[in-house]
Amino acid sequence: MRIAPLLFVASLTCLPSTSDAATYTVNPTRVYLNASAASALMTLKNESTAPLRVQVKAQRWDQSVTGEMQLAATDDLVVFPTLLTLAPGEARKVRVATAGGFGAIEKSYRLYVEELPPASRDVAEGSGVRILTRMGIPVFLQPNRPIATASLREVGMSQGKVAFELANTGNTHYIPDGITVRGFTGSGQPVGEWPVNGWYILAGGTRAFAVPLERPACEKVRSLLIEVKIAETTLKAPLSTPGGACPAP
Repeated sequence: MRIAPLLFVASLTCLPSTSDAATYTVNPTRVYLNASAASALMTLKNESTAPLRVQVKAQRWDQSVTGEMQLAATDDLVVFPTLLTLAPGEARKVRVATAGGFGAIEKSYRLYVEELPPASRDVAEGSGVRILTRMGIPVFLQPNRPIATASLREVGMSQGKVAFELANTGNTHYIPDGITVRGFTGSGQPVGEWPVNGWYILAGGTRAFAVPLERPACEKVRSLLIEVKIAETTLKAPLSTPGGACPAP
């Protein structure tokens, strides 16, 4: 399976809550760097009516098998400027570049835009609590030949949960478009459908899933089918459950 790298440029807005909060946009919301484009520009715009102070910092991004982000300090990316003050309605450019090289496997990072407390001269007396926002932008250092391949493995049942792993066997990340567990009776009639939220599967990474099947549907299940859609490819893994799919009482 070969999947083209996903490209997405959009505007991401931090919306204000009932308390006083800044509103700003960042564009693009994903950054891709490669050997022919080792730097990129990101635009920050202050959409609020008050001055906005932010800092921008980069961190190395890995994942645990259960999907939690694992962040670490890094010098692989160069960001300039790292501290900005934007007047109401003002937009500023931030340059992101790599200080390292590009390898055979994609490297992943998170670029965090963090709102700082307003300067004392910008705080009106009695203005109340200020909620500070933090936005993470994925940054990828792409290999020369990005190839995304995936596999479903370790499929089984455990205490009424459908367990399986989705592995990234390629050299670039992908995002599943849909993950669904379907249940069938012994005669092949559909019993239930359980959608699963998917997220980034980083290059070389593996994500483990455990999907609970509720009663009474699990009592009728005699077979299951796990389907994962990635771009134009659909991975399928059947599972026989002749004794049903409910947890033991």
